[in-house]
Amino acid sequence: MPTTTTTIQMQCHLPIPQPPAPQPLTSRHVAVIGAGAAGLVTALELRREGHSVVVFERGDQVGGTWVYTPKIESDPVGFDPARTTIHSSLYKSLRTNLPRECMGFRCYPFVTKDDPDRDPRRYPGHREVLLYLQDFTREFGIDELVRFETEVVRVRLEEEEEKWKIKSKQRSGKDETEIFDAVVICNGHYTEPRVAQIPGINEWPGKQMHSHNYRVPEPFRDQVVVLIGSSASAVDISRDIAGVAKEVHVAARSVADETSGEQSGYDNMWLHPMIESVHKDGTVIFQDGRFVHADIILHCTGYKYHFPFLETNGIVNVDDNRVGPLYKHVFPPALAPCLSFVGLPWKVVPFPMFELQSKWIAGVLSNRFALPTQEKMMEDVEAFYSSLEASGVPKRYTHNMGSSQFEYNNWVAAQCGCPENEDWRVQMYNTSSKNKRAQPESYRDDCEDHHLVLQACEDFMKYTSHKVSDRSAS
Repeated sequence: MPTTTTTIQMQCHLPIPQPPAPQPLTSRHVAVIGAGAAGLVTALELRREGHSVVVFERGDQVGGTWVYTPKIESDPVGFDPARTTIHSSLYKSLRTNLPRECMGFRCYPFVTKDDPDRDPRRYPGHREVLLYLQDFTREFGIDELVRFETEVVRVRLEEEEEKWKIKSKQRSGKDETEIFDAVVICNGHYTEPRVAQIPGINEWPGKQMHSHNYRVPEPFRDQVVVLIGSSASAVDISRDIAGVAKEVHVAARSVADETSGEQSGYDNMWLHPMIESVHKDGTVIFQDGRFVHADIILHCTGYKYHFPFLETNGIVNVDDNRVGPLYKHVFPPALAPCLSFVGLPWKVVPFPMFELQSKWIAGVLSNRFALPTQEKMMEDVEAFYSSLEASGVPKRYTHNMGSSQFEYNNWVAAQCGCPENEDWRVQMYNTSSKNKRAQPESYRDDCEDHHLVLQACEDFMKYTSHKVSDRSAS
């Protein structure tokens, strides 16, 4: 089956419609929902473009999903809509699966700090990423734009006025309703669990949980655990748990018969194809006919896009994890440019992509950049969806990019008049991905791309010197 890479490339190679003539520059009052990495850089780019910005953040600090908490939800699987929700999905042992040089914003490189309290590793722990985002926030004074402990309850288009009415609720209980010219949604997509559909699960007597609520391995001590998934978090968590569990059985679609069996380096971890069914006696049967008696099923099966606050009269919806219709994963054609999304694509280097998407949005809102007509944008969206279907790519993989992210980034950069992806960043991503597959246990600490680090540092010097020059000019 052709990969998603092919289909995204097909989308990017469509003829670019000639946009209408630019209009006089304008400043808008813009709401940004979320103060994670996407919301922070979006706020910066909007303010740089001359817009008035308010960032709504339901937590008490910046960082979004990078804010670790040992707390878990009252429903560990995430079925109960009335459960107490926790935004972050971080587990205590998490380290980045990308090198810091590759993952940082271009306008603020993610470099090692000369501070004994900081993590100097190229693949740092999650706390270092949060500290980086806090540094970024202070550097550019973004915190003054953020309303903390303020949850957005409803975002609704006032069609007669062509404005957006936002109702928010502060932790103190105070409600407020305000009018904005535009809304940028940056609320992330690692909060609403997506679980595997397993025949017999309602009769199965064991415990279930989603990786969203995994923090530390200790609760799995001496247990027989079936873990579903093959993503980066599934790989990390299975190894984390194997240190204390009696047995760990990893079930995934990507596991073929010839690769199943005991995993190298472990005497208590096995790979299996997907689960066929589970039964009331506690057995879990895999598609190859093998079975185990398990205590816990852990779903490392990803997340759903979730915008419970957004009311668009059906113009924008989530269908089998496709947010659409969206032009280039950002603008709903019928509501552009005054509604947009930052950060929907996955299997990407996220921060630099957020930066480019937010530059594009900010420039379009000021009329410095022009979008195609609504009709032309819808034609592009429909052609993209058709190419996915023709290639056999499931709808739920609409926002999955992988290696095609760099062509996408270059396309967005071209709309903004920005430089394309640096060669070292692309090579560093590809090298890291290759090493991850070959050496899943050691790739973070056994790097052989020092020449790319040198290239990155040369660019970082240029970026920071430009920043100093810009400040001097101002």
